[in-house]
Amino acid sequence: MKSKKNIQEKKQKTVLLRFGLGYDIHRLVKGRKLILGGVRIPSEIGLLGHSDADVLLHAICDALLGAAAMGDIGKHFPDTDEAYRGISSLKLLSHVGILLKKQGYQIGNIDSTVILERPKIAKHVDLMCRKIGRALHISSQQVSVKATTHEGLEVFGRGEGCAAYAIAYIVDSGRM
Repeated sequence: MKSKKNIQEKKQKTVLLRFGLGYDIHRLVKGRKLILGGVRIPSEIGLLGHSDADVLLHAICDALLGAAAMGDIGKHFPDTDEAYRGISSLKLLSHVGILLKKQGYQIGNIDSTVILERPKIAKHVDLMCRKIGRALHISSQQVSVKATTHEGLEVFGRGEGCAAYAIAYIVDSGRM
């Protein structure tokens, strides 16, 4: 006869997977640095915004916060707060990682796409993944960054803006 303890030991721990989607868009202007994924990209134009305007990291922050049902980047880092003027979005992302950890979440995977006509960013993607991984204390193998153009169409094709999408899954162990 099996004891209650043996039966309980055989029960698998319930793991709850949570998914979040993030999106951000910023205007491209002269006189600003172009920072994507925490990496400065050589360019004569950059993204306009209150912080460093890193659309990729903003989309990732929103995906992670959304997965945890913790609101969005504007709730945690409002653009009306001067403390965030010019701040590195890597710092914002790191703070999001801390918030998730405090709530008992672990990051499983992040997948993202940047929409930008020019400059081409493919040669910077590995460094972006490493910086994102470091900021969140996860492996760069858990981070995917892809880039695409808009084939000359609309605001992106005209080189007027840059956007990013991100999806993330996080693991919530033992809380249902």
